[in-house]
Amino acid sequence: MKQNNKRHILVRYGIVVGFMLFFSAIIVWDLLKTTTIQAKEWNDKANSVLMTTTPIEPERGKLLADNGTVLAANLQYYVPRIDWFTDGIKDSTLMKDIGPLCDSLAAFDNSMTAEQWRKKILDDRKNILDAANHPAPGKKPRKNRAYRLFPYMLTHKEYERLRHFPFLCRNKNKNGFYYEMHNRRIKPYGNMAARSIGNVGQNEKSSSIHGHSGLEMALDSLLYGKPGQSKNIQLTNGIVSAESVPAIKGYDITTTINIQLQDIVENELNKMCLETGAEWGTCVLMEVATGEIKAISNLERNPTTGEYVEGINHAVLGYEPGSVVKTISMMVALEDGIISNIEEPIPTGSVWTYAGGNPITDSHGGATRTPRQIIETSSNIGMAKIIVRKYDKDPQGFRKRLEEMGFFEPFHSGIAGETTPWFQDADIKNGGRVTLSRQAYGYGSRIPPLCTLAMYNAIANDGKYVRPHLFKKLSREGEPDSIIPVTYIRKQVCSPENARKLRTMLHDVVWGSHGTARHWVQDDKVEIAGKTGTAFDVSHGQYSAKKRLAFCGFFPFEKPKYSCIVLMLGADRGAGASSGVVLKNVARKMYAMGLLDLTSDYAADVNKKDVKDYPTLFASMSDRTASNINRGLGVKNAHSYARPARVEKGVPNVIGLNIREAIKLLEDAGLIVNFTGTGMVTGQSLAAGSQYARGQRINLRLRNS
Repeated sequence: MKQNNKRHILVRYGIVVGFMLFFSAIIVWDLLKTTTIQAKEWNDKANSVLMTTTPIEPERGKLLADNGTVLAANLQYYVPRIDWFTDGIKDSTLMKDIGPLCDSLAAFDNSMTAEQWRKKILDDRKNILDAANHPAPGKKPRKNRAYRLFPYMLTHKEYERLRHFPFLCRNKNKNGFYYEMHNRRIKPYGNMAARSIGNVGQNEKSSSIHGHSGLEMALDSLLYGKPGQSKNIQLTNGIVSAESVPAIKGYDITTTINIQLQDIVENELNKMCLETGAEWGTCVLMEVATGEIKAISNLERNPTTGEYVEGINHAVLGYEPGSVVKTISMMVALEDGIISNIEEPIPTGSVWTYAGGNPITDSHGGATRTPRQIIETSSNIGMAKIIVRKYDKDPQGFRKRLEEMGFFEPFHSGIAGETTPWFQDADIKNGGRVTLSRQAYGYGSRIPPLCTLAMYNAIANDGKYVRPHLFKKLSREGEPDSIIPVTYIRKQVCSPENARKLRTMLHDVVWGSHGTARHWVQDDKVEIAGKTGTAFDVSHGQYSAKKRLAFCGFFPFEKPKYSCIVLMLGADRGAGASSGVVLKNVARKMYAMGLLDLTSDYAADVNKKDVKDYPTLFASMSDRTASNINRGLGVKNAHSYARPARVEKGVPNVIGLNIREAIKLLEDAGLIVNFTGTGMVTGQSLAAGSQYARGQRINLRLRNS
């Protein structure tokens, strides 16, 4: 019996040992196969895992105004979440903290009371747990590990406040609280210059965030930076990802945009679009000496609301320019010696047929006109006759001459979508002489408003053809990297003498007895020179009844500091009364705010001994200004006005203040200010102390006394 048991035991041991040897042999074989036979294959797999790199997105650079104010920047936003399936969450701890937590949440977001917050959190948690533990028949258990506390994202400051609330401040393993972080491109000034600043986003080719309009697109390679790389590395407890090549942040780009001027331009353009029912309008304000674009606005009417919003950047798209091109044609005529005496009488008449084309007409034609009068009265016949004097036998020569002057060269201004001028073919065999005569006064071509403005800017700049540009400096981490210098398309596009002649002609357009803009653009504070232009819009290859209305000019006339172009489509009045008035109002606002090196509140450059009527001094809300104003200005026998009484609530009282202080006080209160006249405030459309809504308009009346 004992012998049999021993035999059975030995058999069992033998079986066990056999199995152990069998499995050991398998292990040894797999080990041998992995380390020897298949070594190359496994090494390749390991290398493929360890050599895999993941791109690291760089931080996008900021877009800044000319004074360093942020126009667009990346900000981090947080989505706070709770994982209710975290093992460390205890019901007793939650119920202990739920009261104080909901009190804090109600103070943080008062859209719900503390009791409502309590009910929402506990009900949502119960529903999430029930869906996982007791799913509906036929449905799989669902674990929602990403319960969202708020329907909106939080700023860093808000998140820092939130994470110190009761329960949420506990260890993550005991409350399941975590966050998702997102980068968003923010424009602190909203729609101001939004089209020129542009937008960012993903596209079909890349999941990375890149610019797809405006400066964001034009300067994307600089703003985007350089991606980094993370690489998998082997540690004793597994494979982790570690940075191998750091991402390089994009450049911060300082633009030429001036926030104050941008606000003026947008408000004046928007006001005129509303008054005239225009379909769209564009306005560009540029500094004469440097070519810096200080403001640019493109407004289009929203057909649903009737309001105007930032739209297509018409400033860099080509349109038939109309009569604003006559000034450029006159520049060619002066530079080529076609005319030298701007008082030379030129036979014009009211109707002229040239080269068998349709008759050219002038609505206010005369027997003869001088070159000055041709620009002043915008004579089509006169301008055509001057240009064909030289280019009658070589119609293409006019375009070639403009090409020599740099007119067709790209600006690389930094504005996305920039186009260059286009001129219709003027081959003499194909009716080129007729085409030439039309191109001389603004038809048969498509010229972006920015190109027209650059030429007018050269006239104001004594012939220096400066390059328009929208950015001026690159920096990284606050340290300047490079400064964009002032550059010239041509050092001299015309001689200083011819530039002076052209300025005289443009002055006549506004101040001459027959000037096309005399009724609308003349101003007693800012002397403006410029040219009107009208062209019919083209729709489906045919001219329509709608007109594009332009005014391009510069100011102050004696020492031009700024040039400006305004173009509108479909306004219910003429070019001078629409686009010209926008430019005039921009200049007046700049004058009133002391931005033209002139003075709006007192006469500075006069000999006080020879003047009986001394400048008027205005009241001030500043105690220091009010007490020191006589001494600071060095003016005697001047009278001052009583300071306006302060109001505790409602519309501020600004009667008696100068316009700068009145605007500051009212805009700080959230009102939009319009004014007429110059001098001190003598009336306001909203009574002091009355109730108002933020964004409401107030009209001020000003006068000197």
